[in-house]
Amino acid sequence: MSKRHFLEFEQPIAELESKIDELRYVQSESAVDISEEIDRLSKKSQQLTKDIYSGLAPWQIYQIARHPQRPQTLDYCRELFTDFVELHGDRHFADDLAIVGGLARFNGQACMVIGHQRGADAKERALRNFGMPRPEGYRKALRLAKLAEKFRLPVFCFIDTMGAYPGIGAEERGQSEAIGRNIFEFAQLEVPLIATVIGEGGSGGALAIGVADQVLMLQFSAYSVISPEGCASILWKSSDRAAEAAESLGITAHRLKAMGLIDKIVNEPVGGAHRDPKGMASSLKRALTDALRQVSDLKVDELLNRRQERLLAYGRYTDTKAR
Repeated sequence: MSKRHFLEFEQPIAELESKIDELRYVQSESAVDISEEIDRLSKKSQQLTKDIYSGLAPWQIYQIARHPQRPQTLDYCRELFTDFVELHGDRHFADDLAIVGGLARFNGQACMVIGHQRGADAKERALRNFGMPRPEGYRKALRLAKLAEKFRLPVFCFIDTMGAYPGIGAEERGQSEAIGRNIFEFAQLEVPLIATVIGEGGSGGALAIGVADQVLMLQFSAYSVISPEGCASILWKSSDRAAEAAESLGITAHRLKAMGLIDKIVNEPVGGAHRDPKGMASSLKRALTDALRQVSDLKVDELLNRRQERLLAYGRYTDTKAR
């Protein structure tokens, strides 16, 4: 088991957990029974975690969304789906490992899975470009979505990226065109689309696989047109005011649900999805089952008209309080 990573605001929890680990080591190395003290501290740690997580600021939620141990697309592929077979390449340039996808079964039904993959360790993160796709990644996603349409399969998308990769090579190969093409084509796909923000949903890099009939967000995920650091750097010429920017951006699941931009918030285990990945997967599976049920029986015309209305509603939305 990898060492647990604690965020800055979790330091009181980290100190308690460290004491618990020390007591467990003492108990294992001696005949002294201190199980009651361990249980007491464990309950105290759990209550402290509940208290801290019940009053998180938007910037703290953004940090959780980026947590290095947070479950990623391939983790959910293993827990939620069966018979997953990964498909590679965009058939034009290369296979972008920042986006993964393939055929699978969900509750026994054939489907297509597409999602961002950041990587679990330093080596894999470099290989997957930290989950920032290049144009070939989005073209691969579109190829898989079109394949799903051909065989009348629902598509499940998992969003977790800082944004599309802004490198020179990506721009030379048409990064913005690839994102725009995906948004255009996904809006017209004649199969059910279910998108879930499982971590950080950043800008067009997220929206390129985010057009859907049902949009879900995990409780401590974030969805924004720009990162808080990027926003602060533009407005105040300093990323030090990221917390202030996060407060104004409306990046949290509850804020977006209140604005009607997402359909459902999936609650996370105490302390976040990374504390209990299997429990998180179980909750998400129930939510995805319900989301698919709501759109799976719609005729193609109904599905497309409903999706068009959703997109038009996004465009009509104005928040006078934010001005």
